Amino acid sequence: MSNLLNISSSPHVRDKSSTKSIMWDVFLALMPATLFGVWNFGYKAAVLIVACIATSVLTEYIWQKAMKLPLTVSDGSAAVTGLLLALNLSSTFPVWMAMLGSVFAIIIVKQLFGGLGQNFMNPALGARCFLMVSFAGKMTSFTYDGVTGATPLALIKNGDNSTNLLDMFLGTIGGTIGETSTLALLIGAAYLLIRKVITWRIPVCYIATFAIFALIFGGHGFDMTYLAKELCGGGLMLGAFFMATDYVTSPITAKGQIVFGILLGILTGVFRIYGASAEGVSYAIIICNLLVPLIERVTLPVPFGKEGIKDGK
Repeated sequence: MSNLLNISSSPHVRDKSSTKSIMWDVFLALMPATLFGVWNFGYKAAVLIVACIATSVLTEYIWQKAMKLPLTVSDGSAAVTGLLLALNLSSTFPVWMAMLGSVFAIIIVKQLFGGLGQNFMNPALGARCFLMVSFAGKMTSFTYDGVTGATPLALIKNGDNSTNLLDMFLGTIGGTIGETSTLALLIGAAYLLIRKVITWRIPVCYIATFAIFALIFGGHGFDMTYLAKELCGGGLMLGAFFMATDYVTSPITAKGQIVFGILLGILTGVFRIYGASAEGVSYAIIICNLLVPLIERVTLPVPFGKEGIKDGK
């Protein structure tokens, strides 16, 4: 008899994936961008990355021990949070501030809401926004090859198009540790897609919507070079593939993920083009994280035979 005809207790569809395997897949997928960031910015980037990961893991361990909760540090979620936070920081950002951000991410955003699976926003992005509010000057200071200057997106926003597109794609530019190399991020994204850790819906809808928005409202007409620079800069690829796709803070329904991606693209476009900052990815994702319950409620499939499903309609 076919296994499909057997009756068993739920869940009826099982998968071999676990929280641990998923988290370490994400960690591994971030390695190309991480290694390139260390090569691009030097030992200071490596120190910052290690400090954020170690602080995040240690904070989760101490908190769970103190609260007499089950220890979950081995699942990799704290390590991924620390790594993502570090990749969203400048290599010259003070280490103690980065460690403070790691503590905020784990305790305030994650543990106080019940731990992994209960947090209402991405912990790394929550910490990044906390650091942006607390230490705005340090968060917006970027040094590359010993020279402090604006990021390529900030230059573009101010009308300076001198940044080379190939440099932006490869990553030999200033910015945060993990956002500069589009190539490295796409390699990691391909790994996640091949491993089926993430689906195409959120990142593709996000990037496509933002691209359309930028072409229509960016003020550069249908300039493909301008669009390519916008796509390669400002952490859009890092956010689209590695943070917007967070299982806990993104919709579980297929339609919901499409709506989520479209909203992300629109908000990022509004923040970048009409806002004071040239970035916008972090705030767009956090705002959409807050909208996830509403998105899921609207897009949740109605079970057959319930609430108006009659005569096959």
